[in-house]
Amino acid sequence: MSLGEFLLVAVLALPALGAVAVAATPRDRAARLVGTVVAGLTLVGTALLVLGDHGWFGYGPAPAVQPWHRIDVPWASGLDLRFHLGVDGISWPLLVLTALLTLLCCGYTLWRVPPGGSGRTLVALLLVVEVGILGTFLALDLILFFVFFEVVLLPMYAIIAGWGGEDRRRAARKFALYTLFGSVLLLVGVYVVVAAAGTADVIALTGGAGLSRGTQVAAFTLLALAFAVKSPLWPLHSWLPDAHSQAPTVGSVILAGVLLKMGTYGLVRIAVGVAPEGARWAAPVLGVLAVAAILVGSLVCLAQSDLKRLIAYSSVGHMGFVLLGVATLTATGIQAALIGNIAHGVITGLLFFLAGAVKDRTHTGALTELSGLRETAPRLAGLLGFAAVASLGLPGLAGFWGEAFAVVAAVQRGGGLWTTLAVLAAIGGALTAAYFLRLLRLVTHGRPSPAVARLSPGLAGAELTAWAPLVLLALAVGLAPTLVLGLAAGPVDALVGVLR
Repeated sequence: MSLGEFLLVAVLALPALGAVAVAATPRDRAARLVGTVVAGLTLVGTALLVLGDHGWFGYGPAPAVQPWHRIDVPWASGLDLRFHLGVDGISWPLLVLTALLTLLCCGYTLWRVPPGGSGRTLVALLLVVEVGILGTFLALDLILFFVFFEVVLLPMYAIIAGWGGEDRRRAARKFALYTLFGSVLLLVGVYVVVAAAGTADVIALTGGAGLSRGTQVAAFTLLALAFAVKSPLWPLHSWLPDAHSQAPTVGSVILAGVLLKMGTYGLVRIAVGVAPEGARWAAPVLGVLAVAAILVGSLVCLAQSDLKRLIAYSSVGHMGFVLLGVATLTATGIQAALIGNIAHGVITGLLFFLAGAVKDRTHTGALTELSGLRETAPRLAGLLGFAAVASLGLPGLAGFWGEAFAVVAAVQRGGGLWTTLAVLAAIGGALTAAYFLRLLRLVTHGRPSPAVARLSPGLAGAELTAWAPLVLLALAVGLAPTLVLGLAAGPVDALVGVLR
């Protein structure tokens, strides 16, 4: 077994075995420490996947997909199922982001465990969720992709229902029902492709694999709807605000940081790659829905009175920019979607950490009860201000690139429809700035409210340890976007070549 093959197996085996070890450790704090160490080793493994003598991942002439590292062994020979994993310039940044956020969340539980259950169980569930997300980004077999896609559902349901807020059970049920609906569509879409092509190999299927136009249109419709639920795309987004607002802090970070990316990644890797004819056919509809998500999310945020729900609805708008980039089917647009994915995971993960810190201290999330934060807790207010301006797309920070170049890609696409969508998306960007500035005015300015007046100015060392990597990444990706775009340039150009 080569080093690359070993690492591919290790990044899945470590959190899976770690979850068992955590559940078997009798002492709660010791179990949480074991989980944190396992999450740290998983992060090291995902980072090392970039090493090796590899070329760019590519869509194009056979072989259509060229992973840096790959393992392909029989899984169930009688059913022609294979355990086929691979990593490339599109999936690797998402793998590292997933492993980093899981490590930060597990480490955060060493300091604070939300009420509702044991910290040991929570950390074990976080590691199981990590297995599902990492497997989704690594899978190069459609059946295996579906299996990993589904692994996430039950543990995330348990996290929301077990450690969430007062209305957690209703939010967890809504999350489960919407996700199950998307899963059914995904399963039918996978069946349509595999039955028509006779293979589940993503490498063989990329570019259409001889599928008829009608099959590709049907497959893309089913797959895109399934991934739209997970992304989420308006109007299939209504599970998101409830899940985010009721989930514990670590659950919200994982949900916003990487769970939503399973949908956008699947859209690029599976839906667009396997059914390019369907993607071309549906692109205008996807673009219209993406811009609707941007505008609806922004307008709802302007009227929001709860901190976590505002951040949750902001995700609807931000993921709208990601989906707009994908809908253009241009190199600029898909690159914008990929860096937008990473930026959203980093910044919104930081925002939910900060929102959780504010709510833990003040015992309220109402914006009208949080005024004057900068007077009593200036460090916390400063970090919240940094995360807000990063999320609204300030140049020099990570949030700028995805939103700006999604609009540029729509303009480059040309024609009346795409130009109109670009203008409306730009208006949505201005509304994003408006609602984040409103958030800062309500929360950080003014005379301290009774809930804020009793706060101390200090921050816990555990909080700074969890937040610092996200602050640094928001700066690094904003100042050097090539950290993400350089890895994805080759595969994106090759993918666009298949779409033409």
